[in-house]
Amino acid sequence: MIRKAEARAIRPPGFVLGGLLLLATLSAATVSADELQPFEASYNWIWHGMTVATTHLKLEKKDDTWTYTSKSEPRGLGRALSQRPRTTSVLKVTPGAVEPLSYKGDDGTSSNKRTIDVKYDWDQHRITGVYEQTPVDLPLTPDVQDDSSVQVAMMVALLAGRAPEKFSLLDKNSVREYVYTREGEETLQTEIGPVKTVVYASRRKNSPRVNRYWCAPERGYIPMRVEQKRDEDVQWGMEIQSLTRH
Repeated sequence: MIRKAEARAIRPPGFVLGGLLLLATLSAATVSADELQPFEASYNWIWHGMTVATTHLKLEKKDDTWTYTSKSEPRGLGRALSQRPRTTSVLKVTPGAVEPLSYKGDDGTSSNKRTIDVKYDWDQHRITGVYEQTPVDLPLTPDVQDDSSVQVAMMVALLAGRAPEKFSLLDKNSVREYVYTREGEETLQTEIGPVKTVVYASRRKNSPRVNRYWCAPERGYIPMRVEQKRDEDVQWGMEIQSLTRH
């Protein structure tokens, strides 16, 4: 039985595919929105070795904006929880950057404790809204992303041939800088077959937690696996189950 105190710890991130993902200012000479492809993917969400949820991700394009959604449904012991986390990030991919426009999320219950409704004003350079009952009013700088948009920013950076270096991630009414480093290459045996990946890690200064992303170059750098470790203990992970690129 999952204790209430553990519920937040196993809540799936916005991707971090949450916590994705995942970045840096992009080169105007080498990046265009056409380098991204819409896709749909599903992942097993694993908490301390147990599959407790299935997470569905979808990236779609309409006119000059992209929408990235994440929805999770509990499995196994995860059914003991009432939460059904979901997030939506609307963004633009310009020649110079990935610009988030809005970020919404909730835990799928009637409670507003986990509700997020944030807007990015690129004319006034402000971020405003509400993030889990905390009012948000912050300056907007080019490297700011949220848990959802950062996953797309990471893929765009890699598609442009640029290694992700750092992002300032929105965290309620503050931002925290995460540094990204390339750790090598690995071929994963997955539900969709063997997949060659490059491995990136993201870290926040003075934090014991490290997020790792196994990104597939031949599949648009979509992560095949995501994992968070605290020191040597794996806290949670996501494993690809299906992928369709449009």
